[in-house]
Amino acid sequence: MRLHVARIRSIGKRFSLPLLILGGAGMLAAGIAEHLITAAAAGHIHGSLEEIRPADVALVLGANPRVQGVPNPFYEARLDAATRLFNARVVRGILVSGDNSRSDYDEPSHMKADLIRRGIPAEFITCDFAGFSTLDSVRRARPVFGQQKVILVSQRFHLERALYLAGASGLTAEGFAAEDAPLQWHLRVRSRETLARVKAVFDVALGRGPRFLGPRERVNLGADSPLR
Repeated sequence: MRLHVARIRSIGKRFSLPLLILGGAGMLAAGIAEHLITAAAAGHIHGSLEEIRPADVALVLGANPRVQGVPNPFYEARLDAATRLFNARVVRGILVSGDNSRSDYDEPSHMKADLIRRGIPAEFITCDFAGFSTLDSVRRARPVFGQQKVILVSQRFHLERALYLAGASGLTAEGFAAEDAPLQWHLRVRSRETLARVKAVFDVALGRGPRFLGPRERVNLGADSPLR
């Protein structure tokens, strides 16, 4: 029995050091990513219409419209925020960017239809069907849709990462924070966000581009009269 216990302890010691090293490296990577991303976003996220400077286009980052059969509050709040920007004449058009990687899943079309239901004219809503991730959405805005400056629309925690990616892509961007989801929804995504931030830093370091670039597309805008 003593020999068996000693062997178990020996195996435990053999594996504990690598696990500690991996855990420490993971914590270090998460800490560095958090610092870089929050620093890049500092002063660029706005919660009121009065704070944010006008731009031609609001780039709304996609989300699943429904989760486990119920409306996704993150999704609804982003569309509400984009509607506020358009109605206040802060932007002249809306670019909805989301995942359409399967024939039975189409975030951009859902977003466009729900914005139309909110009163936004269909002709001023443009769909980016290859926004498979935040990186894809942000890094397609300049080369595909010809935008040099955008207002990013999402929740504050997500905007921090999106603004970091925008800065690394040469895209001038400000963030307009949508209302946050209830706490139980918020907790679901925060753990994933930590990993997403580490990945974003590695994506930038490696110069990773969008999964699909494709040809140039036109963004339809409203009248050329001064905004606001």
